[in-house]
Amino acid sequence: MDHQDCTMPEHGLPTAQQACCRPPPPSAPQSLPPAFWSSAPAWRRAARNTSQCLFGCAVGDIAAMTLVPLWWPSIHTGTLMAVAILAGITSSVLLETVVLRVRERFDWARALRTALGMSLLSMVAMEVVMNLVDWSMMGGQRLHLHDPRYWLAWGPALVMGFLAALPYNYFMLRRHGRSCH
Repeated sequence: MDHQDCTMPEHGLPTAQQACCRPPPPSAPQSLPPAFWSSAPAWRRAARNTSQCLFGCAVGDIAAMTLVPLWWPSIHTGTLMAVAILAGITSSVLLETVVLRVRERFDWARALRTALGMSLLSMVAMEVVMNLVDWSMMGGQRLHLHDPRYWLAWGPALVMGFLAALPYNYFMLRRHGRSCH
């Protein structure tokens, strides 16, 4: 993920990199030309950003879906899914904070602010779709960890979570020049 500093410079004009976290100008056109959706470099970058987000979300989601029922076997499935979604978003933000600290050499506060500035809508969509696909792949029931269907359900869930977030991430990158995801 390519993240930029979202603070304004002293002279008041943002650099191209800093424009990533600003809302679109009010005069932005409402309709998109067909060529908008045909940028191969933007699709590749959006796919890379989405993959990194998927990894971060999957770590927390799978951990919660696997470990919480071991500690709390009677947890309601809806509650478990909510906990898994929250855990996935949290792990994604924490992982991104560490990556920004190490790779970009951001201080901890700036890394956390930037990570929190990622697209929450994209992460929530990814998490909800992953959990719904996982649940439906298991036949609408919670399976035990020793059941191979439990583990086999994660493949399609991860693919569908990726596909759910990818168009939005591409849109944000192309429309707003934003890859602060």
